[in-house]
Amino acid sequence: MAYSAIDAARLEQWLRVGADRLPGHPEARIRLQILPTPEDVHRHFAQSVFDEIAANNREGRPTRLIVPCGPREPIPILARMVNERRLSLRNVHLFHMDEHLDWQGRPYPLDSPWSFEGWWRRHFYDVVDPELNVPESQRHFPSPYDLDGMARAIDAAGGIDTAYGGIGFHGHIAYNEPPLAPWPVVSAEQFRQSTTRIVSLNVDTIIAMAQREAGGAVQLVPTMAITLGMREILAARRIRLYSTTGAWKQTALRIALFGPVTVEYPVTFLQEHPDALIVVDRATAEPPEWAY
Repeated sequence: MAYSAIDAARLEQWLRVGADRLPGHPEARIRLQILPTPEDVHRHFAQSVFDEIAANNREGRPTRLIVPCGPREPIPILARMVNERRLSLRNVHLFHMDEHLDWQGRPYPLDSPWSFEGWWRRHFYDVVDPELNVPESQRHFPSPYDLDGMARAIDAAGGIDTAYGGIGFHGHIAYNEPPLAPWPVVSAEQFRQSTTRIVSLNVDTIIAMAQREAGGAVQLVPTMAITLGMREILAARRIRLYSTTGAWKQTALRIALFGPVTVEYPVTFLQEHPDALIVVDRATAEPPEWAY
């Protein structure tokens, strides 16, 4: 039987903690905010990005953000806000945290439904008014042909102000998934220091994508990706993670709050960060049905 850092009896206790008791719980090691609905969480995400850029613009400072392609719903909201309120993005650097690759480790065409860069261009960069838009040179996408390029670009921009993202079923951030293959054994310190790399996606991630986006056709979804490492994400001055997927993330959320720091659930590394916040909807914060 495979070893797990998560004690089953303790996990059952954590899963019985009601939603109202999670924020500010004496044993919680990451700040948590619960909003009523998924729509509230999406607006919170978009408003947070908007307010951060606006505040930096007023002070004449650049804004350097790591951004995801999941959750997707806040991105069109942000694009509309930028256009309607005439927010300049000319001094913004966006570092996209991951990208799908085909089975040979190569990027998908931009018109593919699996291309994160293509999705961002269609739903954000092509939507924002050109007078307000992020300059092309300040849109940074990870490339399998230059693994260290993102780290160089982050250093050149002066570091990351905020890393925005989601939480995977197994607590992954970007595509920093728990390594499930028996070899090599990756220690917590090695994982903490991981940088941009090419990864094979875990089975649970492939199934989740197939269920949500491909009608269950696991044969069609990507099996590889390129991702920023935990080192780049944890080095951000602030980390803000969002989840609205209900029962699918109830366990990962509680392990993030209460569990040990473990490669088994990468989100637990946020416990070591001085300014991390998780924002979820009510359904995601509730205990599973059996715990009532």
